[in-house]
Formats: sequence, C-alpha cells, structure tokens
Amino acid sequence: MQNEISIPTILYAVRKVGNAFLKDYKQNAIPQTMDELLKQLEDIDIFCLTSLKEDLSKEFPSIPWHIGDEFDTDSQRIPAEQNEYWLCDAMDGAIQYLQHIAGWTINLALVRHGKPFFSVIYDPLSNEIFWAKDGEGAFMNGKLLELSRKTDLAIMLAVFEYGHQDKSNNNLYDKIGSNVTKLLKNFGIVRNYGPHGLQLAYVGAGRIDLFVEEDLDTYNWIAGLLIAKEAGAEILTADGTPWKWGSESLLAAPKSISEKYFQIKSTN
Repeated sequence: MQNEISIPTILYAVRKVGNAFLKDYKQNAIPQTMDELLKQLEDIDIFCLTSLKEDLSKEFPSIPWHIGDEFDTDSQRIPAEQNEYWLCDAMDGAIQYLQHIAGWTINLALVRHGKPFFSVIYDPLSNEIFWAKDGEGAFMNGKLLELSRKTDLAIMLAVFEYGHQDKSNNNLYDKIGSNVTKLLKNFGIVRNYGPHGLQLAYVGAGRIDLFVEEDLDTYNWIAGLLIAKEAGAEILTADGTPWKWGSESLLAAPKSISEKYFQIKSTN
C-alpha cells in the first residue's frame, strides 16, 4: 500500500478520459431500444476503465479495480475485501450523456480500509475538477471549497435523489414522496439534477444547501461524499444518524442546515 499518492497523476488521468468523452459528446445516436441503450452504456464503461487503468497502473500497479454498479444492491452494502482499491463510476450521469443532456461526470475514488481515502469528480462541460483527500480538505480547480452560509430557508436549494434498488417490497416510494413534499413545503428551491456525486460536491462548494436521498446508493455517493465531508458538511442518514457504508439513506449539508431539516422532519 502506498502511503503517499500522486494527486496530479490521478487528476490528469480523470481529466484525460473526461475530455475524450467531451470530444464525442452529442455524436452518438440517442438510443431508441433497450439493446441500443445497454450497448452504449457498456461502451462507455469499457472505454473509461481502459483509459484510467492505462494511465494509473504505471503509478499504482498493485491497486485493484472495482466497477461501481449501482444496480447491484447487495454489493453496495459492504466494502470490498481488499484493504485498498479503486472504485470507478465510469460515468455518473451516463444516461444524460447518451441523451445529449448536460449533467455527466467522471468519478473515481480510492478506498482504503473500507473508507474513501481520495476521490475526484470531473465535469468536462464546466471544466471543473473536484477532489478531496481524507483529512486534507476539498478543492475545485485548486481552490478550497466552502459550504453555504445561508440561514433563510426561502433562498436555500435542496435536492432529492433516488437510487436503483428494488422498491416493490418496501415503503421507499412512500418515504421518497413524503420527503419531497416536506422539502417543497419548506425550502425555497427544490430540484432533482441527476449526477449524485456532483451534487454532493456542490454541497461542498456551497452551490447546493442540502442533499437528501431515501435509498441505498453507495457507489453513486462515495466520490462526492468525501468531497462534501472534507469541505465540512455533515454526512448523516436521512434519520440523523452518522452515515456508514451500507446505510440506506444519505443527507449531506452544513450542520446548521441539517438541523433545520430535522426540525422540519420532526414537526411536519
């Protein structure tokens, strides 16, 4: 295990593959069948992983790779067995990319001892690269991130998300619906944007005031979760308990805003 990591090497590799996708953005035919959709998604995964492995294996030859398949509910409940590994979300927001819509990023996390140690999120359309290292802060294009300092709910932006786990045999639909209703009644602006990791990075950057998801979505969260945490956000479950790997909900916000959210949740 390498105690020190070359951050410029990692950022270069993620930028490189993101810019390659940017060059081809809107050049694909928007998929019209499930077979076409799955084929294009597979092509994205293969191209992204091949490029990242090629660039990072020289610097980190012994670190294994895992693909973050958000459709695999069970694998998201616990970290992989290795003490250290790359967790790659080849493209967060791949559906947007294929639909010729903004809102797609390249996400990569280095997991050590079951926790995110380093993560990077690159948004090629905005030319913004977010990254964080455990205990050393969070940055965007080299600038230290700062959380929102808002106090008025009427001007706060709250976002809600949902994942891909099976909701047919639980009350997740009801939970999600109830939560969205509370957000709409109390926050001035409520949105659902798409790329989960980028939204969490935006919490760290003060662009989003509160992120909440009533669902299990570990792979989509990990990269952005570390960035928000290192910027100073609280990382909790939607019930207010400390978030841990396998938690089936997530809330990220500055402490003063999360406190307002839980007051709302307990009284409405």
